[in-house]
This record gives sequence, C-alpha cells and structure tokens, in this order.
Amino acid sequence: MSASDAPLNRDCPAGRLSEADPIAALLDGDRRAWTAFVRRYAALIVAAVRGIAPTSGDVEDLTQEVFVRLCKDEFRLLRSYDATRASISTWITIVARSTARDALRRRRLNSVPIESVPEAHLKVDAVEPTPKLKLPEALLSPRQREILGMLYDGEMEVGEIAQALGIDPQTVRSAHHKAMLKLRAHFKAEIE
Repeated sequence: MSASDAPLNRDCPAGRLSEADPIAALLDGDRRAWTAFVRRYAALIVAAVRGIAPTSGDVEDLTQEVFVRLCKDEFRLLRSYDATRASISTWITIVARSTARDALRRRRLNSVPIESVPEAHLKVDAVEPTPKLKLPEALLSPRQREILGMLYDGEMEVGEIAQALGIDPQTVRSAHHKAMLKLRAHFKAEIE
C-alpha cells in the first residue's frame, strides 16, 4: 500500500494520513503542501480528465476545474475522503471525472439554440416582397392560369388541384409544364 492509499489515522499528531502524504499536510493547514499534492496527483487527474474531454484543448481547462474544486472552501472535498470506501487514487479519479462531466454539462447548458432567441434580437435584413408578375392575358389559357395560381399562390399539391378541379393529376402536370414553356419563351423573347 502506498502512502497515498494509506488509511486515515486520526490518532497521528502529524495529520490524517501519513506525514509523507501531502493531503495530510493540506488538511492540517500547511499551504505549501499544495505543490506536493499537485506533483503527486496531477498525472492521475489529467488521465481521468482526458478520458472525458471531447478535445485535447479541453483537458487543460477541465483539469484546472478539478484542482479548483479540490481546494475550494478550505479543501472541503478533500476532507470528505473516506479511506474505508476507496483508495485515494480511485477517489481522486472519480472526483476528476465527475467534475469534468459537470463542467461539460454546464457548458452545454450555457449555449442557446438559435430557435429560442426572440426574433426581435436577431439582426436580419428585411426582405422586400416581390411584386406580382403581370402576364399578358392571351399568353396562358384560363386552365393554365388557374393551375399556376393554385400551385404557386395557393401552395397546393398536384393531387389536391386534380381533386379540386375534377381532373387527372397527370393533366395538372401537363398543363403546368406547357404553361412554364410558354412563360419561358415569352420572357426570353422580352429579354432579347
């Protein structure tokens, strides 16, 4: 059993763990022991965090969060370590992993999906409505005009139009196709 895995010894005047362990010195108020603690457990904490971190860039930040959590409130978390339940290395690994997961979860919660942002705060250029196209009266048949109006203005499906007009869906497609050919030819001639 290593010094870091030694059970708590409450009768020892030097501290809770063996004197060689920086945790005992930390818990007894020796602030210089922090350097020894970091030296001893940094590699373990980095390895535990590396298994959780989505990218290598996150490892350093998450490791820092673990160390902050361990020394927070006069080492309150370290004081809660119970040697009868786990070795110190197992306990530190669990603390490191849970701290890293919590930090990543908080990051995700802080991001806001664009759908939840009120539209008033979005900077969007106003879109001008397109003026309605004026077609020459004789260019399209009344049926073609009606079908184009239902398709584009009414946003109806081919099947809906066929049912509404009492015609075959293929007739709707054919009328649409012929109307589009006429429109392309008309506006191409107008451009030239």
